[in-house]
Amino acid sequence: LDAIDYSVKNYSVNPKKVGVYGGSYGGFMAEMLAFRTDKITCAAALRPVADWKNYYASSNIYTTERLGFPDKNPEAYKRSSPIAYAEGLNKPLLILHGLVDDNVHAQDSIQLIEKLMRLEKTKYFDAMLYPAENHGFARPTSWADEYERILDFFEKNLRN
Repeated sequence: LDAIDYSVKNYSVNPKKVGVYGGSYGGFMAEMLAFRTDKITCAAALRPVADWKNYYASSNIYTTERLGFPDKNPEAYKRSSPIAYAEGLNKPLLILHGLVDDNVHAQDSIQLIEKLMRLEKTKYFDAMLYPAENHGFARPTSWADEYERILDFFEKNLRN
């Protein structure tokens, strides 16, 4: 948030045209910004952690070093998980995830998509799932598709 404020103040960035994107932890951060602030216009989240309880199941050492154990510190997991703030989505969000991701499992994005659908937020998000891709995409066509979608998404939401 400070970087956005700094960029607006010092680099003539239009505060009504700020887009963010990130992958993995950066995808988590993009979702948090999409759900919890009005300082951005849109966000693209690639292979994002949406619920830290899910990530604990695959990477418990990484997660417990930061949040403790989910059964002993459930509030930290809830407070740190974008899915807990999904009702705050009021701007465009693009979600992209490989279905065979063995680091941040696709269930994170699928559970978030389901929650956003139940919250009737479908006008605010779009998603693409890549059936044969892991955390780091391997096929050039998948990389190209992912970044063409991001480019189109930003052109649609940030140009005017």
